[in-house]
Amino acid sequence: MAIRIVRLGSARSKNEGLRIGTVRRPPRGVPKAEFTSQDWYDVWYPNLAPSAETMKLGQQAETPAQWAAFAKRYRTEMTTAEASRTLEVFAALSHSSNFSMGCYCEDEAKCHRSLLRTLLAEKGAMIV
Repeated sequence: MAIRIVRLGSARSKNEGLRIGTVRRPPRGVPKAEFTSQDWYDVWYPNLAPSAETMKLGQQAETPAQWAAFAKRYRTEMTTAEASRTLEVFAALSHSSNFSMGCYCEDEAKCHRSLLRTLLAEKGAMIV
């Protein structure tokens, strides 16, 4: 049992389980009824997405210093009581269920999901 961190819209892996979209907005131009069948996500959970302002920092980051500023800000957002509890719940669930979480970004190294992977691991999550 474990969490798989994925790019939303990519083909699902065997035994991936429920796919959770940790994105600020749903995919554009895709009917809501087709989110699952097109491998976007089964459940939309924007609570673990960066705020709109923080997301802009990440999208505009071109240098390591800019990425570090984004990462620091996102990590700070994830220290709120609600976000911290959410991370703890998902970390605990990873020990008894297979599911995936992700974002649309092509390059995980330049995406909040790389930071989400680390935050979940810090909470004790089992990660593929």
